[in-house]
Amino acid sequence: MPDLLEPTLTFAFEVRVEVAESIRIGRGPQEEVFFTPITGGVVRGPRLAGEVLPYGGDWSITRPDGTELDARYLLKAEDGAVIGILNRGFWRADPEVERRAMAGEPLAETEFYYRTSPMFQTDAEAHQWLTSAVFVGMAREEEGDICIRFYELA
Repeated sequence: MPDLLEPTLTFAFEVRVEVAESIRIGRGPQEEVFFTPITGGVVRGPRLAGEVLPYGGDWSITRPDGTELDARYLLKAEDGAVIGILNRGFWRADPEVERRAMAGEPLAETEFYYRTSPMFQTDAEAHQWLTSAVFVGMAREEEGDICIRFYELA
């Protein structure tokens, strides 16, 4: 059997997303649907820098075992290129950590699972690398913002 490649992750950039208060849409007895508007933010990193545009949002479904995330928003690179992002993922934690999170207590990133699987869209030639690779997002909440570190999977 040939040697199998072990996956490696390379840090590309971090997005710090500013959000407005979530709006409860409702659903059934075992889940709740929310919409969280995205109001801006910054992009910083070795491969991409710019801003988060104040368009889009995150539709989330919260169930007893965690939250499913479906965010769609826009980034604007320093060179002016607009990049669309579809970022799906999951947030989950045990009940005690969940209670602490809801109370606004700071949490160590090792206490919860907050991961995303983004896909990017742009016709800007300088940023085509985003549209032809797989990325993994490692997310956390920090001072009311959602911070996501994006890593390219090799």
